[in-house]
Amino acid sequence: MSKPDEGIPSSTYVIDPEQAAELARLMQQERVVTEGMGGLFPEGQELPEDGRVLDLACGPGGWALELAFAYPQLSVYGVDISASIIEYARAQAQSCRLENVHFRTMNIMQPLAFPDGFFDLINARFIAWFMTPAAWPRLLAECRRLLKPGGIIRLTEGEPPLTTSAAFEALMDLATRALQRAGQSFSPDGRHVGITPMLPRLLRQAGFEEVRLRASAIEWSSGTPAHYGFFKDFLIAFEIGRPFSVKLGLATLEELERLSQQAVAEMQQDEFCAVSLLLTVWGRQPATAPASTSEQEGQPG
Repeated sequence: MSKPDEGIPSSTYVIDPEQAAELARLMQQERVVTEGMGGLFPEGQELPEDGRVLDLACGPGGWALELAFAYPQLSVYGVDISASIIEYARAQAQSCRLENVHFRTMNIMQPLAFPDGFFDLINARFIAWFMTPAAWPRLLAECRRLLKPGGIIRLTEGEPPLTTSAAFEALMDLATRALQRAGQSFSPDGRHVGITPMLPRLLRQAGFEEVRLRASAIEWSSGTPAHYGFFKDFLIAFEIGRPFSVKLGLATLEELERLSQQAVAEMQQDEFCAVSLLLTVWGRQPATAPASTSEQEGQPG
């Protein structure tokens, strides 16, 4: 099993994950995204009846809990850096009497406390907002260690939504520029996060085979079923995400509050239009699994 790398920061999350508001935001987000994407596995992945699945940065555990309920023969694991959010996920599993789902507190930017070749599928959604470019190869190498031969990695990411709100667009521009300034973006100019064009290549470079892509478009214009869910998501994100942009010197707190108020008003107008474009990329672990960490350390450099 890999040893922790003390040179990796403990957290690069742009929002304090221990805030109650962040828990509420993630719960709302999980529901609308899974439904908007067309379910748990709209790409058609198949798993063995006694398979094991890992959900990275699982948050309140919505996707993992839904998977455990839909596939009672699976063993589902979720890990997240927030101890309080993991406790909430465990309480949800207990209240639903789901004995096939397990939640643990772990930082996915560090080696994970699971044995080699333990999982049939590893899933993650929207981790780019706290990952650094240098962290991606390390995480994907760890996923290769954890996957069985022929196992699947499945990652879903997106760039900021496209909307008709001038204030919303200004806030998203500040957010992506803040990520770029903090060194947590693939974008050369800060106009987007830059993860979606990079994701397929990152999987191929990590050694995954049969890399494939599936795009999802979720409309959340006024009057659509998804509107309220996304509106609540960003309403909370605007508030708890302000310190990140202020800390990096991109705007004052007063400027962000004014833009947030304007965006909230514009998102509630009847003519407001918005769409979120998501990209799911998945690949397969080669039939011959990579050498274990101990074997790799014994090889000459």
